[in-house]
Amino acid sequence: MAAVAVSVAGLLTLTACGGGDKGGSGGGQAAQKKVEVFSWWTGPGEADGLKAMRGIFEKQNPNFTFFDAAVAGGSGDQARALLSSKLQANQPPDTFQGHAGAELQGYIKAGKLESLNFLYDELKLKEVFPQQLIDQISVQGQVYSVPVNIHRSNVLWFNPGVLKTAGIAAAPATVDEFIADLAKVKKAGKIPLSIGSQWTVVHLFENVLLGSLGTDAYNALWAPNADWSNANVTKALENFKTVLSYAGTPQEDWQPAAKQVADGEAAFNIMGDWAYGYFHNPPDGGLGKQSKTDFDWAASPGTDGTFMWLSDSFTLPKGAPNRNGAVAWLKVAASKEGQDAFNPLKGSIPARKDADKSLYKDYLAWSLEQWSADKLAGSIQHGVVAPDAWKTALSDAIGLFQQDQDVAKLQQALVAAAKAGGQ
Repeated sequence: MAAVAVSVAGLLTLTACGGGDKGGSGGGQAAQKKVEVFSWWTGPGEADGLKAMRGIFEKQNPNFTFFDAAVAGGSGDQARALLSSKLQANQPPDTFQGHAGAELQGYIKAGKLESLNFLYDELKLKEVFPQQLIDQISVQGQVYSVPVNIHRSNVLWFNPGVLKTAGIAAAPATVDEFIADLAKVKKAGKIPLSIGSQWTVVHLFENVLLGSLGTDAYNALWAPNADWSNANVTKALENFKTVLSYAGTPQEDWQPAAKQVADGEAAFNIMGDWAYGYFHNPPDGGLGKQSKTDFDWAASPGTDGTFMWLSDSFTLPKGAPNRNGAVAWLKVAASKEGQDAFNPLKGSIPARKDADKSLYKDYLAWSLEQWSADKLAGSIQHGVVAPDAWKTALSDAIGLFQQDQDVAKLQQALVAAAKAGGQ
């Protein structure tokens, strides 16, 4: 926590020192040209996708200068901490990345975002985005973000060679099978399950919760007055404790944890499908691994038939120093060309329904098919189902659980978090 605080403070200092050429109407010509795009896409795969979309923006908008304000850190927790400080100080970037759904509610209620209905009308976006996605990013009939993609959160990545050595014939289909397979891998002398920093453990938690409860019971947890104290949740938390007991040493972030699977050091990793781009892309932007040989995938245990989804999107902050430049970026992010350039590299599928399906091969072809057929469940860690305050309380409880392994205490904390954040 202290390290993050120091890091965010340092970033704020850099922002304050470097912001002189974009400070409102008096900032001069440079202020009118620079378009500050704030994201957390700095890792392999995601940075490649952003670079591809940036190329389209620069080609279409030679009068603007793209400024990459990305802040490192998987899932964007550190980036959002800095962003919150900038918005509270009325120093917004021109546009910023956010997860579609509940994550943006705080910004909307605080009056920090412009409605984008004008852009949706101009570009006819309601005709090319799925209705369920429009519903998630709308508040009282107003749309506040442009979704660039759809990600799947509930993916089990595994090393086929490690599984074979451990005597495992196929990816586990249930949580009980998963626990049994973890034990087999441990006996074979490999890391059963790789994990990264704390947010990846929250990501693991949402997958075990969904796999243990089933789709309908999981989705019901996010309704008003939901019962987080019931015996089914207790059993899910016990499963989580058991699964976590097979985890290896936490890595710095999701990439090195995924790499342990690709390198044959670990058997399993539960991560979103952005991992595909990292596994598959050539070595200058990924690991250059061969699917079905070096790595493979399945729905995370117990979740086959359910697509746990999230969507990266971009917003238009009120008071954006270069509003015209921000709108130009949003048009690229919303476009078929932009999404088809971005998503194959990022390891995601397009939010648009009219994207070129021939570009989405291997894992991505599977994901497109699943998206159209599966039940849907929203991600916790990635902002769909829980507002930031609720998610933070949940994340803190899981962080403490990593230390004390007390299921009863964790369930009490989850009940309190739901009451405080959701009702």
